[in-house]
Amino acid sequence: MPNPLLPPEERNLNPDQVEALDKRRELGHTFLVIAGQFAVIATVLLLWVGQDLSYSPGWKHPMAYYFALACALISGFGISGLVLRRGTPRLD
Repeated sequence: MPNPLLPPEERNLNPDQVEALDKRRELGHTFLVIAGQFAVIATVLLLWVGQDLSYSPGWKHPMAYYFALACALISGFGISGLVLRRGTPRLD
């Protein structure tokens, strides 16, 4: 009897396909963890961005650039992690 908690397309997979699916979901989970860690870093950087944009002369705004890079990494890793982890939720 197939597991009713699995989506219909995953009920009849062979062992190699199940292993590949597990590896894909593990990579997606890893990407979501990395995105979360960069979210914490971006929160700390946000404390200095306003001061950096107010007081740094000209185009020299390193904290703003680091914050923009952190936000880009959050969105990249977050979207990639969600795409790789699509399907049933992880049960640990």
